Amino acid sequence: MGSKPQIYHEKQVKELCALHALNNLFQSRNTFSKSELDTICSRLSPNVWINPHRSMLGLGNYDINVIMAALQKKGCEAVWFDKRKDPGCLDLSNICGFILNVPSDYKLGFVMLPLRRRHWITIRQIQGNFYNLDSKLDSPQLIGRNTDLITYLKEQLECKEKELFVVVSKEVEEKQQWMHQYSGNNYQVQNKGNGACESDHSPSLNDCDVECLRVSDVSNCAVNGDNF
Repeated sequence: MGSKPQIYHEKQVKELCALHALNNLFQSRNTFSKSELDTICSRLSPNVWINPHRSMLGLGNYDINVIMAALQKKGCEAVWFDKRKDPGCLDLSNICGFILNVPSDYKLGFVMLPLRRRHWITIRQIQGNFYNLDSKLDSPQLIGRNTDLITYLKEQLECKEKELFVVVSKEVEEKQQWMHQYSGNNYQVQNKGNGACESDHSPSLNDCDVECLRVSDVSNCAVNGDNF
């Protein structure tokens, strides 16, 4: 039996789920800090009393624009995935990971408040398996191999309130190599080796298509409300 992989899993603190998602994605606590994300907020909206990209209380609650800018500092791009399409078209060998935005209940201590908030979750591959690195989990949740991930993403995106962002290198984004290309009745598999993820085999591709937009081309990508 193989040894258990060493996985960095940052746990939830305050409303810093975007920070946790980024550090879990890059598997290091030193990738980003709260002060760095606050600096990005100030750069995105300078000279304002209330910054629209974070909590007015300074507890975090960063939006997708902050995540996008942070990823760009690492040479990556976040691509919004049209959930009306089939995730089976994703070329997992060229994808660094995924960031999922989901609705979340809000608690004050042990009291559940009638507020609907948003939460950022990282999904990425580590030593051949994909894991859910949600900062609210006690430990990383094993999803499985490529086909398991595709099934998992399909299930997640059945919820209209969830949004998926594909994280890729800038080169992969520019060449659109994060998805299998459609040509006639067949899918043309892109050249491998440009992504940051391992891959065991390509998922089944049947009658699927993908539309994509860079996050910078989508105003908040239909992800509104609070994020933490």
